[in-house]
Amino acid sequence: MLSSLKHQILLLMLGSLVVLAAIFIFVFGWYMRVRAVDAAIVKAKTDLETCMEIIQLSAPGPWHVEGGTLYKGQTQISHRTELVDHLAELTGDTVTLFLDDTRVATTVRSADGERAIGTKVSDLVALTVLKNGQIYLGEANVVGQLFQTAYEPIRDAQGDIIGIFYVGISKSYAQLFIVNSLIRMALLGLGLTLIVILMTWFFIQKVIIRPLHDITLGTRDVATGHMTEKVNVTGPKEIGDLAVAFNQMVERLGNIADEMSKATAPREQKENYGFFVDEQSVEENDILNESSPMKSSNAGYDGSSNFYCTGGQVLPKGLNQLTLRQIISFLRETDIPVSAENVAEGVNLTRVTVRRYLDFLEQSGVLTTELKYGTVGRPVKLFQSVNDLSINKMG
Repeated sequence: MLSSLKHQILLLMLGSLVVLAAIFIFVFGWYMRVRAVDAAIVKAKTDLETCMEIIQLSAPGPWHVEGGTLYKGQTQISHRTELVDHLAELTGDTVTLFLDDTRVATTVRSADGERAIGTKVSDLVALTVLKNGQIYLGEANVVGQLFQTAYEPIRDAQGDIIGIFYVGISKSYAQLFIVNSLIRMALLGLGLTLIVILMTWFFIQKVIIRPLHDITLGTRDVATGHMTEKVNVTGPKEIGDLAVAFNQMVERLGNIADEMSKATAPREQKENYGFFVDEQSVEENDILNESSPMKSSNAGYDGSSNFYCTGGQVLPKGLNQLTLRQIISFLRETDIPVSAENVAEGVNLTRVTVRRYLDFLEQSGVLTTELKYGTVGRPVKLFQSVNDLSINKMG
């Protein structure tokens, strides 16, 4: 089960693209089938004209019949395989010369593999070409096989029809044309699909997922006591409305906290004593103590193992001990120096919140900072302990 919203959206988009691609390929395949037939007919007609020109140049003179043999000028055509083989090699077609309705020179072979000499043309072709004197273009049965064909009547010097000239293109040509076209379209469609998926992924990540992630981190901040931290996200109207509602909630909670603080302030002012930042973990106190104790009007160091604040305030406003321990624990377990972004990802808090704690630890003398310059972009601020032992010895 996919629990991630971005994965669900991506899967929905991918499924839609796959269905759309399947429909497109089906429609395109049907369209290309028609186009392939048309292309084969055009090729057959063109090859027919080309071959007739070649025959005219290689054997000048009129067509005629002598003793039951077909001639072109002084050249015998019947039973001469060199001419039809040469034409077939040039065009890639099957080539046949008929005397009346009978094959006398052909590259077409019968079922036994022999040249189909002496076989007859189909009745439909005979009617169209021999009787009506028209060119036949279209699919025809040639010795038991289907071809896209072109038949042209052969006329003698008096204009009488004495035979037929034929070229044919096997249906495998049309099938190969369709397959190659589908492969090209499938590859193109795959490339476009990948581009759309990547663009969709980045769009979802930037416009939907990242703003929701920032709002989620903001709710965690509120849950850990950071009620004054607002989120600043941009996105669609719905995301913007959610961010506005969240910020209004944070502002309201902050106002309530301020009112409660004002109500309890007189009682707290009567209590003039220091208390510890962390009474539950001596190790975290050691981190603050073994580095550099804070010395100011609001904080002090008593010479023991405790870092403390005075004046009725444990930590700066908006900071709490639980989150401080969480960040210190992460620093113990992580190779340092680290950036605020690294810490934020490690403890699942916003960078703004983590930066406040790191700045507090830096001001307390527990951490120092250095700037790391990359090849491009702004320098990154890295945090590290004043004394590595103050962090590492607690592991």
